[in-house]
Amino acid sequence: MNRQAQACVLLLLGGAVLRASLSDLYLRYVKEGLRPFLIAASLLLIAAAVMTLWYEMRPALRRSSPATSSPATDAAHSDHDDHGHAHHEPRVAWLLILPALGLLLVAPPALGAYAANQSGTSLAAGGLPEYPPLPDGDPATITVYDYAVRAVFDKGQSIGDRRVRVTGFTVAGADKQPILTRMRLSCCAADGLPTKVGLSGGNTPTGLADDTWIEVTGRYTSRMGRDPINDFEIPYLEVESWRQVPAPRDPYE
Repeated sequence: MNRQAQACVLLLLGGAVLRASLSDLYLRYVKEGLRPFLIAASLLLIAAAVMTLWYEMRPALRRSSPATSSPATDAAHSDHDDHGHAHHEPRVAWLLILPALGLLLVAPPALGAYAANQSGTSLAAGGLPEYPPLPDGDPATITVYDYAVRAVFDKGQSIGDRRVRVTGFTVAGADKQPILTRMRLSCCAADGLPTKVGLSGGNTPTGLADDTWIEVTGRYTSRMGRDPINDFEIPYLEVESWRQVPAPRDPYE
């Protein structure tokens, strides 16, 4: 792979990252707050590729100009070209095309039920020193992680008898009952871990396929289960109502 080929691969990679960053595709890979860094990195890649191409094409442009062409300069440029073409980078560098093509041609789904079934629930080993009041409104809209932390570590005291509304996708539990789940990222999809909340009560949804997104309204219940993967507590939510919803723009918390 010569310098011009390297620049073209770099340009392709930078363009693919920029395209993903300017759409919602990047949300399947990283947290929303990393978007400015992705855009900046892709622009740097594109700038480096353009500068490399310009630098490598200068000798050819000079040779094509009669004003700058002479036997001495032609010989010097010939020596430069011979030297440049004598050294090639390892062919493994061509593999950089694969992630670029992946970003351009393939839109992988967000982490879902399969990933959730491979990992235990992700609650940290300890709660918060204090819990802020729930948002205004009835029901109060909170995240799956927020409900799980309050239910496990605060025993629902910061929830009280308030109704809450949470949104996630379904995963079949050990008893075949649906578990409301949402993947949580620290940085990117590679470190994504699930937060799981069981559903109880007479209005519990049934017959739903895995990865079905639902919005659930309910109240805190002291019922607890155990995750068979890491044996950590899974809190339950007493379901009052639920409805199926489209997958959100950002599937992660």
